Amino acid sequence: MDWVRGEPVGHGSFGKVSLAVPRKQSTQVVVVKSCAASCSATLMNEKLILDEIKGCPQIINCLGDSYTYENGEKLYNVLLEYASGGALSEKLKNSSDRKLPEFEIRKYTKALLKGLHYIHKSGYVHCDIKPQNILLGEDGQVKIADFGLAKKAESVKDGNLRCELRGTPLYMSPEMVTAGEQDTPVDIWALGCVIIELAAGAPVWKCVDITKLLMKIGVGDQLPEFPAKLSEEGKDFLEKCFVKDPRKRWTAEMLLKHVFVADQDDTVTLNDESCKSGTPSTSPRCPFDFPHWVSDDSAESTVTCQITSLPSPAIQELLNFGGGSLSTSPAERLWGLMNELRPKSEWSDDDGWVSVR
Repeated sequence: MDWVRGEPVGHGSFGKVSLAVPRKQSTQVVVVKSCAASCSATLMNEKLILDEIKGCPQIINCLGDSYTYENGEKLYNVLLEYASGGALSEKLKNSSDRKLPEFEIRKYTKALLKGLHYIHKSGYVHCDIKPQNILLGEDGQVKIADFGLAKKAESVKDGNLRCELRGTPLYMSPEMVTAGEQDTPVDIWALGCVIIELAAGAPVWKCVDITKLLMKIGVGDQLPEFPAKLSEEGKDFLEKCFVKDPRKRWTAEMLLKHVFVADQDDTVTLNDESCKSGTPSTSPRCPFDFPHWVSDDSAESTVTCQITSLPSPAIQELLNFGGGSLSTSPAERLWGLMNELRPKSEWSDDDGWVSVR
């Protein structure tokens, strides 16, 4: 497709998102993700993954890539289908009471499960399922987007721990926090977090300190609180998502047969005009949507954390809980993340935040 850059419609970790205007007359509306060619590894990886998993209606469609020279800079661009309904996070924000009715949540959940099942069957993990990365087509069709952190599915073997956190802390699973496991169950845990957010109108965890947040997720038996008004079928569905042991957590294929979604159509009509602006939300849109830190020499959105001072009591507690040495414990990963984050006096103020991977 021969195109020129149109008006900007969003920005994020990779750079910027703009409309792509065809040079020749066309009714097709396309968006383009762009970043400097010198740091395009993450965006290239996203394009390669989208090419491998193409063909699923619940996954954003990649239409190609190209290089351009603009204002003296070489840019790498990925063309994507346009989801005119915007992000699910915006629909939630613009709803009357910042909650969605359960019949809509069931439909969105059914569609997300179809997309996740396809992703997992293809051998990948998304690693960053959240309302900001769930887009809506003009007909209300769910489109899972932003595969910048996606990767081949693999569990931690032989008890080895990874010094990396991949994803958004608020939606991380216990095995990601404590062992760096990046297999398909992490997406199911995140799906449960999304459902609670849609039903309750607030993030799943109320903790405002990231150290305590990761401790709460990774240590002990505490589970997210289920919305009181959610049906018994919905609560039972969430119980299957929030099994601490990832080996016992239900898969997307299993959850598709759950009574909560089994008989649901997976398309929601977009009646609210405020949700049809077609403008993707900037990222992040909630207090815990922290940056993804990336090392200078890695194409992956990860960082090997370094201990820069003695562990805090919370991290030491996690170290003791894991029963490992300082060099092999999840404490390295968590403590490094703590030191990377700068204090912010007012976490509720999300203006100007941009995720950096």
